Amino acid sequence: MTNPLTRPQHIAALLTLGLPLVGSHVAQMLLHVTDTILLGWYGVTELAATVVAGSSFFVVFILGSGFAQAIMPMVAQALGRGDETQVRRDTRMGLWLSILFGALTYPIFWTSGDWLRALGLGSDVALLGQDFLRIAGFGMIPALIIMAMKSYLSALARTQVVLWSTLVAVVVNGLLAYPLIFGAWGMPELGIRGAAIASLLVQCLNALILVIYAATLPALRPYRLFQRFWRPDWHAFGQVFRLGWPIGITGVAEAGLFHASALMMGWVGTVALAAHGIAMQAASLTFMVHLGLSNAATVRTARFSGEGDAAALREGAKMAIVISTCFGLATVAVFLIFPVQILSLFTDLSKPEAAEILIIGSGFLAMAALFQMTDAMQVIALGLLRGIKDTRVPMCAAAVSYWLIGIPASYILAFPLGYGGIGLWAGIVIGLGAAASALMLRFWMLAPKVAKPADPAQLHASGA
Repeated sequence: MTNPLTRPQHIAALLTLGLPLVGSHVAQMLLHVTDTILLGWYGVTELAATVVAGSSFFVVFILGSGFAQAIMPMVAQALGRGDETQVRRDTRMGLWLSILFGALTYPIFWTSGDWLRALGLGSDVALLGQDFLRIAGFGMIPALIIMAMKSYLSALARTQVVLWSTLVAVVVNGLLAYPLIFGAWGMPELGIRGAAIASLLVQCLNALILVIYAATLPALRPYRLFQRFWRPDWHAFGQVFRLGWPIGITGVAEAGLFHASALMMGWVGTVALAAHGIAMQAASLTFMVHLGLSNAATVRTARFSGEGDAAALREGAKMAIVISTCFGLATVAVFLIFPVQILSLFTDLSKPEAAEILIIGSGFLAMAALFQMTDAMQVIALGLLRGIKDTRVPMCAAAVSYWLIGIPASYILAFPLGYGGIGLWAGIVIGLGAAASALMLRFWMLAPKVAKPADPAQLHASGA
């Protein structure tokens, strides 16, 4: 039996795996930040439409990404058991489910103008949102393929390529989005449609890079991921589906909280919605750090679970929580000290609405500072729970926290009690706090029970 890892070794291993994932998530977020900045310079109505359309696309993407995210703990546990054949089967079926989901959901984007108006948005914002989504919707399949490949490569500790491919995407997106939005360099001025076209092309490029890497790297050839890709494995298909759909619903529950806040912010006013979008972009950017650490915690927890090392699993979990907490405290300080400087990055200060956006957005960033710690803890807890293949109870906890606590709290504080946009953000804080408490409690109740390698037959019979 090998000697147990020390705490510094746990931290080093987590950061070695997690930092490239953090960088990848931050870079992925920069794709959206780039579009937000460019469209903020282009026009307030276009910015507001992008906030709502991008949020809508993200909700659908998160639902479908559950199958791709299920690949990560399944592959990591299979490696912990030494089962290389299952690595290939689980990943292939995760890709199958991702592609199928992407194809089935495009009608949602085609009809987006109707349901955006039905949700209470003005016709100008709804029509621009539809222009964006009818183009960007074609990117759902490559976006889900990217997520599936990231999960597969991360479980195999190949996180560097995930980072570099995303950085390439950021650069290419900037080079494409600017001329397509503003009509520079001989390109037609397409506004919000230009941003959608750039996003679609970049997603296709990123998916192609990761697929080629996985197919051609000599160290990964023994897995033969794409050999006879068309052949089904219905047992693995069912396992990925059973583990993945609760992950997707959990993500939708959280994304739905933020999407509902964006829609209700639209009721407050267009300028408030634009300020909300900017503040949310900043908060989401810092959240990507915690998400990367959560992914690394999932991989390491799953490997320890597959190996049956309960002590290492628990110690690794503690170190993930410590690192995430330290970063969260640093973010709180930045948001409280430099709100105007952050907001100015996203706003054309020469526009007449700029002063109002800075005033409103500063209040929103103060509220974002409040939920940094709760947001960090809920995503770390989710990552740890997925590492031990516990997804259904967390799904229920998330749904209750976000939909039955967070969204009603946002509405009541914003409108009946009259706190407006600040009330909406306070409701977000309440929902995230409830989720963090429930999910952390769930993990530490289950962690002592992980004492031996998981048996695949038992996992299948239990519906995991």
